[in-house]
Amino acid sequence: MVNKWMDEALDLATEALKAGEVPVGCVFIYNGDVIAKGRNTVNETRNATRHAELNCMDQTAEWCMENVHDFATVMSAVQVWVTVEPCIMCASALHSLHVAGVMYGCKNDRFGGHISVLNTALLFPDPSPMVGGLESDRAMQLLKDFYKGTNANAPHPKVKKITT
Repeated sequence: MVNKWMDEALDLATEALKAGEVPVGCVFIYNGDVIAKGRNTVNETRNATRHAELNCMDQTAEWCMENVHDFATVMSAVQVWVTVEPCIMCASALHSLHVAGVMYGCKNDRFGGHISVLNTALLFPDPSPMVGGLESDRAMQLLKDFYKGTNANAPHPKVKKITT
């Protein structure tokens, strides 16, 4: 499946990888237009909350102020395209803002807030729909490329032990 919004998010993830960040890219679509686009900037800013989705939320708030739009109204119509399943923090924020939907690439087996670690939708009375698996191979390859690198901020790999 080829989707221009996911392609744009993947381009942002590639940009993050080149900058030494975990390669996650995100775009917010409102009425068919990109109103925010972001990538992880955690290492660059030394701020663990600077995930692609939260960077897009900040850009959306600025866009709303510049264009005299109500932030909550805009967010309820935003479609989120992100390369990796949102972490628990980002998924919770997206549910809290009642975004129209979240489309993501690969699973996030360490921090996923949709299905991989914690289904955050169960914590909200009216959760935003989330759909995964879009361009997951491309998104996963970017993550693999990052974690096989020599990033000093990369966590130590966890190896699952099989017990019989």
